[in-house]
Amino acid sequence: MSIDLPLVWAGIIAFGVFMYVLLDGFDLGIGILFPFARSGEDRDLMMNSVAPIWDGNETWLVLGGTALLAAFPLAYSTILPALYIPVLIMLIALIFRGVAFEFRFRANTKRWLWDWSFTLGSALATFAQGIVLGAFIRGFEIEGRHFAGGLFDWFNPFTLLTGAGLLAGYALLASTWLIIKSEGELQAWARRLTIPILGIVLAFIGVVSVWTPLMHEEIAGRWFSWPNVAWLSPVPVATALIAVALFTGVRRNHEITPFLAAVGLFLLSYVGLAISLWPNVVPPDITIWEASSSPATQRFLLYGVAVVVPLILVYTAYSYYVFRGKVRADAGYH
Repeated sequence: MSIDLPLVWAGIIAFGVFMYVLLDGFDLGIGILFPFARSGEDRDLMMNSVAPIWDGNETWLVLGGTALLAAFPLAYSTILPALYIPVLIMLIALIFRGVAFEFRFRANTKRWLWDWSFTLGSALATFAQGIVLGAFIRGFEIEGRHFAGGLFDWFNPFTLLTGAGLLAGYALLASTWLIIKSEGELQAWARRLTIPILGIVLAFIGVVSVWTPLMHEEIAGRWFSWPNVAWLSPVPVATALIAVALFTGVRRNHEITPFLAAVGLFLLSYVGLAISLWPNVVPPDITIWEASSSPATQRFLLYGVAVVVPLILVYTAYSYYVFRGKVRADAGYH
């Protein structure tokens, strides 16, 4: 039986991107919430909750980018020129955030400088990722096999909306993460934040869900034609049920349920995006089969990925296991 290699690679890249969004999402969200913390001690605890694991989370970003280059070089060479500026902003912001992790606890007189580096790095990286997402949903102007648009095509109301939406989404992941990892007043503060942030996230999901089919007739037909509307209705229904579960979990003082529900909201949003854009890897009309590298290349690289991805999963799981439990003031990142 032959294997559809482009389909396999699309699945690998989709998995890697989702793992990055999930795992780096909540630690970027910690930076977004950082300036709203009640005290320096709370900020110490917030940073300590992600400090041992943040750099490992970014492994998935590297995997997704290199896999896209190797498996779908046409997509890489088309998308990157269209998004040079937001991608560059994201990378610079991630550098600032990483430096802040290393220097904040060692600063004696100017810790505020590293606090703002951490906050601005996290917020700018998140906003840039949201802009990339919005530009991807809108699609790219292609002539032949090359990007034919302008340098600032990514800058428009829709991408700014998705950038702001991702800020809210990562903040939701962070607040629910803090419910798991903290206790006392910091945990209570995270609980108080979670409900209003959830409302903001649901509002963004709703607006993007309406705006996207209005931009693309094909997407509108996919979601709202019969019998597709019946087959796909479980996605919005499940989204609503998970939002209720998150709300209820916070109100009932559950610790793990809110975070799992927040992950579920991201997963369903991701599924909805995949349904809307499938099978295009360069929207609106370059498919994964048209953009793929040669079968020999994809087959050769698949052997390496078959080893690397399980290793990443193992060491990621092990690091989270080692640093499980509550973060406390008497034990931290120094």
